[in-house]
Amino acid sequence: MSSLSSSSPHPVPPRPSRARSRSAAVTAVVAAALAAGLLAVPQSASAAEIRVHDIQGATRVSPLAGKDVTGVPGVVTAVRAFGSARGFWVQDPRPDRSPATSEAVFVFTGSTTPKVAVGDAVEVSGTVTEYYPGGADAGLQSVTELTRATWTVRASGQPLPAAFTLDSAAVPRRYAPTAGEGGSIESLRLRPGRYALDRYESLEGMRVAVRNAPVVGATSEHKELWVTAEPYQDRTARGGVLYDSYGKPGSGRVKVASLIPYAERPFPVANVRDRLAGVTSGPLDYDQFGGYEIQATELGELVDGGLRRERTRPQHSRELAIATYNVENLSPKTPRAKFDRLAEGLVRDLASPDIVALEEVQDDNGPTNDSVVSADATLRQLTEAIKAAGGPSYSWRQIDPADDQDGGQPGGNIRNAFLFNPERVSFTDTAGGDATTPVRVVDRGGEPALSASPGRIDPANEAWRASRKPLVGEFTFRGQPVFVVANHFNSKGGDQGLDSRFQPPRRGSEVQRIAQAKAVNAFVKDVLEIKPRASVVVAGDINDFQFSPALDALTDGGVLTDLVNKLPKRERYGYVYNGNSQVLDHILTSKGARRAEYDIVHVNAEFADQASDHDPQVVRIRY
Repeated sequence: MSSLSSSSPHPVPPRPSRARSRSAAVTAVVAAALAAGLLAVPQSASAAEIRVHDIQGATRVSPLAGKDVTGVPGVVTAVRAFGSARGFWVQDPRPDRSPATSEAVFVFTGSTTPKVAVGDAVEVSGTVTEYYPGGADAGLQSVTELTRATWTVRASGQPLPAAFTLDSAAVPRRYAPTAGEGGSIESLRLRPGRYALDRYESLEGMRVAVRNAPVVGATSEHKELWVTAEPYQDRTARGGVLYDSYGKPGSGRVKVASLIPYAERPFPVANVRDRLAGVTSGPLDYDQFGGYEIQATELGELVDGGLRRERTRPQHSRELAIATYNVENLSPKTPRAKFDRLAEGLVRDLASPDIVALEEVQDDNGPTNDSVVSADATLRQLTEAIKAAGGPSYSWRQIDPADDQDGGQPGGNIRNAFLFNPERVSFTDTAGGDATTPVRVVDRGGEPALSASPGRIDPANEAWRASRKPLVGEFTFRGQPVFVVANHFNSKGGDQGLDSRFQPPRRGSEVQRIAQAKAVNAFVKDVLEIKPRASVVVAGDINDFQFSPALDALTDGGVLTDLVNKLPKRERYGYVYNGNSQVLDHILTSKGARRAEYDIVHVNAEFADQASDHDPQVVRIRY
């Protein structure tokens, strides 16, 4: 999801002012730069010596950071006249010959609207500052700015420097240089012809343009969307950018926001496969919510790409249909319209699966942080909406978590739950399952069974600290026992971003997911030790990629097959984050469920209008 939640690959906090903690960040940057020998003791620099490219330098940190500069010339190319991070971009119309040095810089004025206009020729004085979005500890790159600035307008109505075109010829396919494990790339000289991140950094603050840009990330509630400057690079079957390895994060992706007042030009509401026809241009900025971003002063016209929501086929009488769906913080406080949309999607788009593993089911009063942990009201409202949409009368099973122990939105007590159609499948109820009692696999005459159904897998294991515990249930379909495990592994919160100044970025959160995967894998092995051909289905929001160490741990020993790898490569995604179409949700099956047909049903992630930020998935197993 797009707010602070365990469902996001990188949880996004509410968007604070860029003015926050600025003085502390500056102090930290200056101290670090002094220690690294990147700058001298602060002093003034004369206007005769200093132009914008001297301020920007050929690395990510200005060689003049912490210094006062005077009379730096340039032309105002754009003004940010709203919010608490106001200011303007100034670009030198007389560039140097180095492709590594940007010719523009942002002049920060805080909550004060600057009295300048686009086309003003100005001379600016101020302090060169490296601002780290999110603070220095967030791991992101810095933005070189002039702060405590004063300026003089020398002329008005001046022509603007031509925008640099971002396209496949200009943006390298290689994404980022490396600095060794945990190392920072800040001191490395920029190589814009070799690395995409270096190209973008070499253009920081400058006017850039994309032409006829394909949309690869739908418009968000924050009035932002993602396009690609490389229209033929790693595209999905439906028009996104496929993220299928750590080394290929889509180098052409760039975010688009707008400096145009919405009353003058509403921001386009775009889906993946749409296109911004013509030119989209503006200064290239960088922020903590996705990295490099065109602050558009010119927006292309939105062209509908014709993307439609998918529908899967109904299961046949001998097929057991099992789905997984992250319903994104669902509670009785959720607007009724969302319940109706989820219900219609389950009935129409997923063809009323026999079993549904749900993630992010909240308690009966949602984010109210009290002692309520029951989710009966939440599940009742959902099942009633499904019935009203023409679906079956689903029953449900779940286990209430201990209060505030399973992570997610504070007070929400999110958990996994099962819906099932009792006309098609039966549930084996075995007493004893609760928040803290581990389920065991027992041998009943050579057949595996559960000590508690529903039950939770190893809930006291440190791997599940502040995270959802897997819910396992025993079902019967056409006389065959089927064990289903619903999962929601810990989020990617705290990981360094793809555009981090640390390359390769650190993925600290995966340590916990690997431990969680090992716990679920051990449970599956316990089932298969009793009956190697037992039917086991592991489904849910694993919060990791099919090529990740967590999935390697989950499939260890060949006990499970990750069905996403059976799809054509261009169809392996069900979540879109920062313009990358990727896999977070999975359905895995044991050899006993080998006759399986699998489908990711694209109804949410590629669209601006979503019932959830995840696409559901379904597997149909023939018995």
